[in-house]
Amino acid sequence: MGRRVLLVIDTLHDFLAPEGALFCGAAVQEIIPFVRDKVHEFQSADEPIIYINDAHAEDDLEFTRFPRHCVSGSEGALPIPEIFPRDNRRDGVYTIEKRRYSGFFETNLGEILETLAPDEVHVVGVCTNICVLYTVEELRNRDLATVVYREGVASFDEGAHTWALQQMGDVLGARIE
Repeated sequence: MGRRVLLVIDTLHDFLAPEGALFCGAAVQEIIPFVRDKVHEFQSADEPIIYINDAHAEDDLEFTRFPRHCVSGSEGALPIPEIFPRDNRRDGVYTIEKRRYSGFFETNLGEILETLAPDEVHVVGVCTNICVLYTVEELRNRDLATVVYREGVASFDEGAHTWALQQMGDVLGARIE
């Protein structure tokens, strides 16, 4: 097995907590144990983990399409503690704030990955058909071998979730496990 990196996308209060502003439903709560275990696996192996988090401005244009959520500095924009434990603040753990669906848009994700030079990028998080899909698309555009964990991604829309997994596998060439 070569050098791996784990991307953890939008595992934030507003998406995963029932009282969150844009709670994504029971499906997202079901992935929490898997994502937690995957984080611990990478942490135990001293492999890099990159948390990619929505962090919107108060007047973000995205709020014309979706309810106001994950406003930078708000409780809703905080990672849930089950997936981002306090002891996760160590070398090899990165946090990236994003304002758009792709983890690459106006962020330093590309530079971090270039420095880390992984053989594979492993992906978990939400929502499968939105931020996960658009980040995986960018990973594949950069010819990075990508693994998406079926048990580690979810969406509020089961049909779109299934479609996105198929697109990531069949069209983008990501390995779906």
